[in-house]
Amino acid sequence: MSKTILLTLGRLPKALELARAFHDAGHRVLIAEPFSWHVSRLSRAVAKSFTVTAPRVSKEKFLSDLLDIVAREGVDVVVPVSEETMCVAGLHGRLPPGVKLYAPPQDQLLRLHNKRTFIDYARALGMRVPDTVALSDPRALHIAESGGYVLKPEHSCSGHGVVICTQGTPLPLVGAEPMIVQRFVPGQLWSSFTVAQQGRVQVTSIYRGTVMSGTVSVAFERVDGAAKVEAWIADFVQRSGHSGFISFDLIEDAAGDVSSIECNPRMTSGVHFVDGVDLARAILDPDDRTPVKFKPDRHYQQFYPCLTETQKVFFISSKRPNAVKHLLGSKDVIWLKGDPWPFVLMPVTSYQILSQTIFKGLSFGEAATRDIEWRDG
Repeated sequence: MSKTILLTLGRLPKALELARAFHDAGHRVLIAEPFSWHVSRLSRAVAKSFTVTAPRVSKEKFLSDLLDIVAREGVDVVVPVSEETMCVAGLHGRLPPGVKLYAPPQDQLLRLHNKRTFIDYARALGMRVPDTVALSDPRALHIAESGGYVLKPEHSCSGHGVVICTQGTPLPLVGAEPMIVQRFVPGQLWSSFTVAQQGRVQVTSIYRGTVMSGTVSVAFERVDGAAKVEAWIADFVQRSGHSGFISFDLIEDAAGDVSSIECNPRMTSGVHFVDGVDLARAILDPDDRTPVKFKPDRHYQQFYPCLTETQKVFFISSKRPNAVKHLLGSKDVIWLKGDPWPFVLMPVTSYQILSQTIFKGLSFGEAATRDIEWRDG
């Protein structure tokens, strides 16, 4: 049966991926987005797009705008997309009878989203994680003096404010923004995207960035054979009983031990590797145990950010071949022959993002999430 699906963001390629997935599965797709123009707006997969208040302007007005759309348009399922997920979870208990929200309760999401409380929670579940404490904790000094460490905000997203420090680098003064100090773990960095239902993994894609904009990958490839990484994720999902999207950044060290350095309880770029119709089914019919397939392509890119990064390193001989290789050899996440306008007009519809990367020097990830990222209060 066809349903009306409300996605709570449209500006990112993963939102367009999700809109196309639901559309191809026979559903009506609506977009709620603080930007008046965005990459999903011109897609044939989107029936209507609505401009709403940004969460950073007013969380309560953002939720009120979503509730108005749900009531007017007869929405059946609300599906959050990115950093706004933490705020959208505030709709629990406020939606009309019969309307589903594809997100865990807000307190569960915030425990995972917070870089410090996630580590505490994972350790309590018996999972391997690096030593991580608040900057204000006396133990932070021991971590800084005994090896390399990572300094980052508790609510960092898209790599905002992340600094990797060598052993002995003095800790900064404690400021107004809560920060954490995390022991640096050398090894292979893996990223993941998982869809789960009541502690059961429906699908997990493991991938690695091949071209980076800051700490965010704008070209990436899916990998097989990372059995210990998949096992860590499956164990966490089972022990926590998680339902919904969940993503991790993980390190596999020289000994083959896997640790998760942080959790993103939302979609990541790993969604681009998952078959769209299967993804829609997994979300809307979580009790269906039919295996979720991957797409045949293993290399994807966000063309315009990837082009920008290639231009930055074009005259650096050591970096140029890799950037050009992935620019020319990876499939774009937005281009689709039967739905061309999102790609063709992306420089126009994404101007609010691209202008900040070009004229203000922000990374693509930072420019795309500043008005939707979660902050306490």
